[in-house]
Amino acid sequence: MSRPDRGGVSYRAVLSLPHARELFAAAMTARVCYGLLGLPLLLALRDGTGSYTVAGATAGLAGLATALLGPYRARWVEHRPPVLLPLACGYALLLTALAAACAGRAPVPVTVGLALAAGVCPPPVGPLMRTLWGRLTSGEAQRQTALSLDTAAESTVFALGPVLGGLLVALWSAPVVLAVVAGLVVAGFGLLARALRGSPVELRDAADGPAARRRSPLRARGFVPLLVLVLAGAAALCLVEIAVLAAWGTVTTGALTTLFSVGGVLGGLAYGRWGTRGALGSRPPVALALAGACYGLPALVYATPSAGLALLLAGACTDVLLVAAYQLVDRLVPDGSRTEASAWVNTAYNLGAAAGAAAGGALVDHAGPVRAFAATAVVLPALGALSALPRVRRPRPRKAAGNPVAENRGAPASRVG
Repeated sequence: MSRPDRGGVSYRAVLSLPHARELFAAAMTARVCYGLLGLPLLLALRDGTGSYTVAGATAGLAGLATALLGPYRARWVEHRPPVLLPLACGYALLLTALAAACAGRAPVPVTVGLALAAGVCPPPVGPLMRTLWGRLTSGEAQRQTALSLDTAAESTVFALGPVLGGLLVALWSAPVVLAVVAGLVVAGFGLLARALRGSPVELRDAADGPAARRRSPLRARGFVPLLVLVLAGAAALCLVEIAVLAAWGTVTTGALTTLFSVGGVLGGLAYGRWGTRGALGSRPPVALALAGACYGLPALVYATPSAGLALLLAGACTDVLLVAAYQLVDRLVPDGSRTEASAWVNTAYNLGAAAGAAAGGALVDHAGPVRAFAATAVVLPALGALSALPRVRRPRPRKAAGNPVAENRGAPASRVG
């Protein structure tokens, strides 16, 4: 089934693993609610507060709370799996109350407070599913294919979610769609909780105890530099999106950013079938450097087709970066902390997107789009090279001569699946 020298494990083989289809389908149902949420939430807050300024600031603060607290919610669910469904029900109740407050024009402090409270408690689904893939699979080839499939599916949901959300708002209203999202939360996480109960795969490690709960993945050697690479990849994307917007306008930017999502899905799926050739630890910096080179195309040929090709190829490189980062979580982070570690990868990506948007606006205003493209093309390869330099200089322990990443492992990995 596995052919690491010629190609990876097939996606059919991964989905044929015991309980894989039930867990994956349940996780995808839960992910749909997050893909749909963004636009209905913003428009519902606009209806409830009467101000785009207040709505935008509130949605931004809620998103920041979601990103920053994500690892801690993931840690909670990882060590106490039964709290997943109550957490989801609480989140759904807050979204329903927010929808009612927006529809009924409740006082602005009440509406804002409900939105911020909802931003604090979205239950984890992506980090949870990636931990489950690690326990379902056996061997690096299976794990790479499974994580590539999962990342491509997640990218598809978040690419199509805003489009579907806009269509639903046009058919009904933003508060009604927000209530529909709340229903999807209960349905999706209910299915996921039921699939977990029917599966022999457990989130908690058998040796999980008070000492394990105190471990932080941020203390694992090599993990924080990995987060920096993910942050840089997200920042570059948002910076380039602003440069494209300044260069070619809103309509063209929408089409070109769709190409980024398409490239991400195709690149992730291709990487899943690539096999296990090459050192895993070198893949994130190489993927980041290649993404930077892609972003430099519009600086060399300042035209819409080159920008489209750049975003298509950069999307593929960025999804490879993410999948490789998720693979390295299993190598760098001890069992019992991997759901939290995967959530930190998501947090790094979200914080990078925010930083890139802020830096991109300033850079484009002062230097123009072409120089913004060129700066991204220079900085990302340099950052990738710097992150790979310590790995090159560090002598390999004799026991890990065949595994260039093994010296960074926090603890031996245990596999269930």
